[in-house]
Formats: sequence, C-alpha cells, structure tokens
Amino acid sequence: MKKLFIALFFACLSVPMMAQNEDITEKYSVATNSFWSNWFIQGGVTWEAWYGNYEDGQGLSKSPFKKFRSNPGASLAIGKWFTPGLGLRTKVQGIWGKSVWDGDNYGNGNKYWLVNEQVMFNLSNLFCGYNENRVWNFIPFFGAGLGRSCTYNRYSMGLSVGILNEFWVSKRLAVNFEIGWNRYEADLCGMPADCGSGIMNHPNHVYAEVGVTFNLGKRTWNKVPDVDAIKALSQSQIDALNAQLADERAENDRLKSELANKKAEPAVKVEKEYVTTPVSVFFNLDKSKIASRKDLVNVKNLADYSKDNNATLVVTGYADSATGPADYNRDLSQRRAETVADELVKMGVKRENIRIEAKGGVDTLVPPSYNRRATVEIAK
Repeated sequence: MKKLFIALFFACLSVPMMAQNEDITEKYSVATNSFWSNWFIQGGVTWEAWYGNYEDGQGLSKSPFKKFRSNPGASLAIGKWFTPGLGLRTKVQGIWGKSVWDGDNYGNGNKYWLVNEQVMFNLSNLFCGYNENRVWNFIPFFGAGLGRSCTYNRYSMGLSVGILNEFWVSKRLAVNFEIGWNRYEADLCGMPADCGSGIMNHPNHVYAEVGVTFNLGKRTWNKVPDVDAIKALSQSQIDALNAQLADERAENDRLKSELANKKAEPAVKVEKEYVTTPVSVFFNLDKSKIASRKDLVNVKNLADYSKDNNATLVVTGYADSATGPADYNRDLSQRRAETVADELVKMGVKRENIRIEAKGGVDTLVPPSYNRRATVEIAK
C-alpha cells in the first residue's frame, strides 16, 4: 500500500507537465446551468493512516505509512459544479482506523467517520479552457468539517485538503485517483487532547483513494451566445433590405424619367426593357438561404416573361470579397445562384432556360453586404 500511495503522489505531481501535452482548446464563456444540472456522485475505497503528536517519546517510527498504522476504508460524496472550474461537494469517509499509543500496541482499533464540505477547482478547465470531450481533469480541493470517533464517542472539527484526478471512460463515468490530508483540533484516536506535555494533540489523517464519479442529469455547458455575431447578422439583414430599397428607388427613378420624357415605345419593347433590368435577391452573411422572400416578387415578373416568350434567364451569384477566401466565396456564390434558379423552376421556368454563373467574391457595391446577392436578368 505504501508503494501505491507514493505512485499516486508522483502521478499528481506530474499532472501539470501532462497538461502541456493536451491539445489546445479554444477558450470561451459558458452559460450558467440550472440548479439541477452538473451534479455528480462519487464512491471509493481508501488506504488510510492516523498519526499525531501523542506519539512523541514513544520511540516509534513517525512515518504514517507503516503497516501497523494503515487500514482500508470507504468514502461516498455528492457534489455539483457551478462553473466548469468551480464546484462543491460533501464527502463522508471512514469506518475503520488505527492509532498508535505506545511501543507495546501496534494499532488500536477506532471506528470513525468524517464529513467535510469541500471547494473544488478544476484547473484543467480553468487554465486550458472548457472541453466537454476532455479525458483527464486535475482538481485540487480544500474544506472543513466534523469528525466522530464511534469507539470513543468523541467529536472534533477539522480541515481537509487534497488532489483529485478524474479519468473519464464515458460521458457519465470516470475513474478517480485521490490523495488527501485531514487535520483535527482534538483527539479522535482515544487519547486525551492534552497528552501531559502541555502540547495539544492534533490527530492527522492521510489517505489515498481509488473510486468512480458518475454524472447526474445534464453534464455539459452551453456556449454563451456571441452577441457581436448576432449583431453582425442583424446588420447584414438590414443591409440587404437597404440594398433592395436602393434597387427599387433606381427603378422608380427610371420610370419617372421615362414618363417625363414621354417616350412612346411599343408595349413589348417597354416590357423587354423592364424585364432586362437585373433583379437582385439578397442573402445574409455566409448563407445561401434567401434573406427575404419579398425579393422574389420582381423575380416572378421575369419568370412570367420567360414562360411567355421561351426566353433564357441568367442567374449570377456573388459573394462579399471582404469576408472569406476566394475559393470559398466562389462556391458560396454558386450555391446562391442555384438557390435562385430552384425558385425560378418552382415558378414554372424550364430548367434548360436557366443559365447559372458564379462570380465569387466582389467589391462592386457599397456597403460590402450589398454584394451578398444573386441577380436575375434576361439573356442578351
């Protein structure tokens, strides 16, 4: 058991070095979960030892790892993570213990229990960023609580500190390796608090534990919505509506100018001149879904013209060159053009009367969001 404790101790010391080899995780804020989320229960078996200053002068080895001090034990805990890096747990441990009083008695039996409330710090999440797929977590903790010797009917307040390592084998189950130390202000081993030397007795309890953790309810954390991204998306929708309004105003100005000049042209020619004006259909940032179905009102006029005259329509897709690489923008503009072409087919235009072109990223319109569009016009 002594070798096991030493091995666990050095494993805990090596944890910070192991952390350097972990894949870099993007750090981001998480939203606070409900009260019923991120609960867990733990259970384990322990190797433990009691020792204290009441042994002074007995001529015994002061090492707490001697076999005559050690005994098996058990533990049970329940807790909750309030953030990925901060949690609380209530831990109960004990059952069997041994203490050494004199050179003739190599271990006095002492049944006991300890209850501690402990604050836990998941340093893996605090320093490396939250990652729901992380296999290993390094968790120091400290706390305070109450102990009772059932054999000697004594109570005592104490402090606790330790390190917990969790190795997740599934989304809900982890294997634990833990070492800890509890220190109490009065004797829990059957000896008087004052051993006659004027020095108060402070029993120490050290342990190494192997156990499991089981997550209850929701165990993951949701990413906080990116407010800036939401604002950018809303702004892109506004820009798309403004661009549509600008196109409508330009068309109105053209019609007003035509009426002012009293141009008398054949109806077909007027219709042809009207329908050959490119009609824009706008999209949101990085999307190939039409931002507003209202854009299809004018497209419907072109679709009717194509059906009546068996005319070919040209659908040209564009993207905003200010965002995204050239290859991606070319693909995005192609998908935008295909989306509009599909709408034309739904309106009754023959697929063979539709020609698709993809221009990729451009910067011909201001603001840049006006370039996130596809145009429809009659082939010349």
